[in-house]
Amino acid sequence: MITQKYLDELSFNVIGACIEVHKAIGRGLLETVYHECLKEELSCRKINFFTEMNVPLVYRNKELKANLKCDLFIENCLVVELKAASELSSIYEAQLMTYMKLLKAPKGILINFNCLNIFKEGQKTFVNEYFKLLPKF
Repeated sequence: MITQKYLDELSFNVIGACIEVHKAIGRGLLETVYHECLKEELSCRKINFFTEMNVPLVYRNKELKANLKCDLFIENCLVVELKAASELSSIYEAQLMTYMKLLKAPKGILINFNCLNIFKEGQKTFVNEYFKLLPKF
């Protein structure tokens, strides 16, 4: 059963994996490079994920072809969007929140590898109404 505590621990582990990648290769590379390294790090940590997963778009009870893809969908409950940008724009936050809603995922993390310190300035965590419905423990 997924709980708020489980999601918090999973988020901690995923952010730790991002920090490990960032420490190993630094900043200034393309998002695709960080994506490949993070997939390897998550696999080493035995964290299950889908990569570049299609996000279904249902409108008026019909699934439409929108070609939406989230970078990582971890343990079927955590959406992770990766960036290598000079700054995190509000459009990235909106994108993540929309993917969370469409996937019915209670939590999401936006990671920007183009920073000095992932923990302090390179990550933002979001929860939605699905998170609030989960048991705490």
